[in-house]
Amino acid sequence: MIRRLAYQQNRSYMTYRTYIEQSTPEVAANTTICLIHQTNYLLDQQLRQLEQAFLRDGGFTERLYRERKKRQW
Repeated sequence: MIRRLAYQQNRSYMTYRTYIEQSTPEVAANTTICLIHQTNYLLDQQLRQLEQAFLRDGGFTERLYRERKKRQW
């Protein structure tokens, strides 16, 4: 049930509130665990994208150096 909520648009705490505040402690704990897993998945995706961008474009210092080289006359 909780996993299906992850696909709704405009999710917020209010989406999960009844499962956390108005359910048994077991349901609240399971809801929180599901949200932790979903968050970990999204963070893993973000890290993969950041890694790819770093490999493709370089780090901050490399990008700054390229920009400075472009602006030299």
